Amino acid sequence: IHDKINITMYNTISMVIFTVQTFAGLWINAFIISVVCIGLLKKKSFNSNEKILLFLGCSRFGYLCMSWLYFLILIIYPLFFGIQSILILSIATQTFLHFCNLWVSSCLSVFYCIKIANFRHSFFTFLKAKIDRIVPWLLLGSVLLSLSISIFVFKVNYELPCKNLNATTLDNIRKLRIQMDAYLFPFFFIYGIGFSTAFLAVIFSALLLLFSLWRHKGRMQANSVKNVSVEAHIKAMKSILSFFFLYSINFACLVLSLVYATDKHVAIKYVISVFLNVFPIVHSLVLIFSNPKLEKALLRTLLCVKYKVCRRK
Repeated sequence: IHDKINITMYNTISMVIFTVQTFAGLWINAFIISVVCIGLLKKKSFNSNEKILLFLGCSRFGYLCMSWLYFLILIIYPLFFGIQSILILSIATQTFLHFCNLWVSSCLSVFYCIKIANFRHSFFTFLKAKIDRIVPWLLLGSVLLSLSISIFVFKVNYELPCKNLNATTLDNIRKLRIQMDAYLFPFFFIYGIGFSTAFLAVIFSALLLLFSLWRHKGRMQANSVKNVSVEAHIKAMKSILSFFFLYSINFACLVLSLVYATDKHVAIKYVISVFLNVFPIVHSLVLIFSNPKLEKALLRTLLCVKYKVCRRK
């Protein structure tokens, strides 16, 4: 009875926290999507930064919706996932959206680095000149890689050696999920490599931008006038360092989620899930405050809301 009370308490607390996180994340990413789309209607064109932001906002919106729905069903009616095909499809869909989220956000760091950093190497000069044409291919590559991994996840799950389990009880569902987790270690390895690749892209972008800033500042040291390029370097550097900090926390949580995948401690898994769910929310906030257009739109929205609330009083 004591264990059941603890599980119920963990479920309730986790659901409340997860719901608050999800709806905050949905609002933030819906705001980014709406601002970019309104800009498209006015200008009739997209720049590369807006393409990445729109794609990232859409993938995060879908990821948060899917994760919240999965978590809600798992707590309220876990027997629903006793149907193996539904469980497999939900895991594969979350995997696809999760990888889209990670790789597109790392593409944004690479984009900032190439756009702002100053290097005279011929390859870097080529990338700088062609980056606007490369961005759509980077987004397409992120989708295709995410899709290939989600298909792999679907296939591995479908071939699990546990088809004799008719998961009609909660115990059987837990056994089914434990067997799936234990059988998915090759997938965990690929999952880790995929995230490590995105993490390394952010690290190298930060290091290259820092080196470029150091060199450029050294050249402009004799000039007492404020240089626009230095200011752009510093602003981009702050954004990418924020990305790096968030990625570091997310990477640690991801490793812990793989370590505790087959563990029976429910509380640890819930805490890890909460921290993993924070990443797309906080990262989107950083994107808003590092983008002048999004920041101005947010301030206008908040002022408008404040004005309406004051009028009602």
